Amino acid sequence: MIGIKGVSKRLESFELENIHIELPEGYIMGLIGPNGSGKTTLINLILGLYKAEKGEILVFEKNYNEDEKAIHEEIGYVLQERLFEDYMTLEENGNHYGRYYTKYDSERFLELLKCFGLESKQRYKKLSKGQELKFQFAFAMAHDPKLLILDEPTGNFDPDFREQFLTMLKEFIADGRHSVLLATHITDDLDRMEDYITYLENGKQLFCMDIESLHDTYRLVTGEAYKLRLLPKEDMIYMEEGAYTSKALIKYYARRPYDKELTLTLPTMEELMYFITKRQKNVAV
Repeated sequence: MIGIKGVSKRLESFELENIHIELPEGYIMGLIGPNGSGKTTLINLILGLYKAEKGEILVFEKNYNEDEKAIHEEIGYVLQERLFEDYMTLEENGNHYGRYYTKYDSERFLELLKCFGLESKQRYKKLSKGQELKFQFAFAMAHDPKLLILDEPTGNFDPDFREQFLTMLKEFIADGRHSVLLATHITDDLDRMEDYITYLENGKQLFCMDIESLHDTYRLVTGEAYKLRLLPKEDMIYMEEGAYTSKALIKYYARRPYDKELTLTLPTMEELMYFITKRQKNVAV
């Protein structure tokens, strides 16, 4: 569904370098990394809003030079920018922009607005940030896309709607023909949702792998600091020493014997992001 090979893009004060991503049909990919890591730049490249200087981007096995209209027809998106007309009501905006999508369903759009607690006659300019993102999501779903691209939406949702939103994403991919690219910094979303994870840091891709491979690759090790220091240096991602107990993120090898006094657990996404970010900052220093 999305195939990115060796893509690079230079902006005024930032460069995205050598990105490789494969997102097949029927899966959710989490796009993670600190603020300024390149998540939004990558999304703009996938949407065709930026043109890559190197590499290739295929969406539905096509590039934008082949059939831009057909690609956009099958993508729904929720972005941080305000994309619709301030002076129009929500219903008017839906009808106006829905003309560009052959599968747009106005009745479905109105049903979703009601389901999300939005008034169809309300003017777009009066929406709060969270309401505006709900509106974008309703519009995206109303034209039945094959691919949803979502840029940090859940941080502006209340807990109840966030739960509803995540459930809808699971239902969206359930038939195996739809996919989701979700950029987020809320690590709880990642632990519950994603099939693949791509981690960006300072414009570079640290990894892109499925969850099973991620779990096979990393462990969080807890124990006394001197025992952690005895672990192979090439396996150590980052170690954080405590007064009594220390922790480290390591590359894990199932056949390698580990000290029985060390506790090895699967890291959560929050722990994974924390230790990898710490390592990158330490390397930069």
